[in-house]
Amino acid sequence: MKRKRERAQLTEAHKKKIYLFAIIVALIFIAAVGYLVGKPMVEFVREPERFRAWVDERGLWGRAAFVGMMAVQIIAAMIPGEPLEIAAGYAFGTVEGTALCLLGALIGGAAVFLAVRRFGRRAVEAFFPPEKIDALPLLRSGRRLEGWLFVVFLFPGTPKDLLTYCAGLTHMQLGRWLALSVVGRIPSVITSTIGGDALGAGSYGFAALVFGVTLLLCGAGLLVYRRMNGKEGKKHAPSDDRG
Repeated sequence: MKRKRERAQLTEAHKKKIYLFAIIVALIFIAAVGYLVGKPMVEFVREPERFRAWVDERGLWGRAAFVGMMAVQIIAAMIPGEPLEIAAGYAFGTVEGTALCLLGALIGGAAVFLAVRRFGRRAVEAFFPPEKIDALPLLRSGRRLEGWLFVVFLFPGTPKDLLTYCAGLTHMQLGRWLALSVVGRIPSVITSTIGGDALGAGSYGFAALVFGVTLLLCGAGLLVYRRMNGKEGKKHAPSDDRG
């Protein structure tokens, strides 16, 4: 019996070492991809005409590369998504740019969800501090979880990267999560691509109006997120009743 316990402990320790090694390898891969793809990506965003020319030269492969960039942006949570979305509107137009952004988000979101399901909370803590994860009572909303997350995803400016990683820690199934997150991203993405499309057409006044409205929506989104998170935090807080 003692030997069995010792073997079980050794097996568990071995699994933890494998998980840790896999996470380290994944982080190195993401850092390398983020550097190789993210650096030219930022340069393209700074020079939109160059980005449009780069896409046009490569045709379908240019579009595939952009989808890959969007997927990497979702996986490497430290890379901001808005500049890419604006660049998509500039280079592809509103409709195609939005479609490519959502496809990249779908691929990246699936990769993150499956990785968290495989490696657990450790995969989330590789990108976010434990206190940020613990401060998400929203993820303990039970039956209302999907509705709350969908509402949060509808607004620009909410912490979608954190929620994308933490979703794998919940009871949701992959298909439902992808449908919820991709559809929920549409308003946020489309405001960026409309603005980028307007910049590409030289409609700077309209672009400024779109970005101004987006900024207001970001503020509203943060207020909604904090209010919803605060309500759920009160519901799940330990009771003070000693009576």
